[in-house]
Amino acid sequence: MPGRAIVSHSEAETLEIGVRLGRVLEHPALILLQGELGAGKSVLARGIARGLGVDPQVPITSPTFTLMNHYPARLDLYHFDLYRLSDPDELLELGFDDFAHGRGVALVEWPERLGDNPVPGVRVEFKHCGEEPRELIFFAVGTESEAILQRFFAQLLAEPLTPA
Repeated sequence: MPGRAIVSHSEAETLEIGVRLGRVLEHPALILLQGELGAGKSVLARGIARGLGVDPQVPITSPTFTLMNHYPARLDLYHFDLYRLSDPDELLELGFDDFAHGRGVALVEWPERLGDNPVPGVRVEFKHCGEEPRELIFFAVGTESEAILQRFFAQLLAEPLTPA
């Protein structure tokens, strides 16, 4: 499936895109968020968490120093930030493969630190389009991920985003 793009004009829109993606997740999934610092990865992650049903009172923060945060939800969320990953063996110690292919949703910021091998999952690339707008390009690797994106884009067609 070729990439499909959405332009987000604000942090609120990026958050809403995440909420909607989180709502269509019905089974364990791997979501990979790729983009430069400040591109909106953590905002999308916060939206996905809310869409999965993580309590709105729980702050969703990027686990830059711990590598992984766990949030109980409809499908448990395992949020990884690999920005400061110094050695891939750290992922083995965390049991990354068990989480990435486990019973919940594994959300990975900075997935390029995993290496060049494509892994089955939904990949979202963030690109700046000026000062505020961001282009989020969605790619699916594998049939499960294609089904996720089909549900997600069908939901967006049925109920388009309203500019914030």
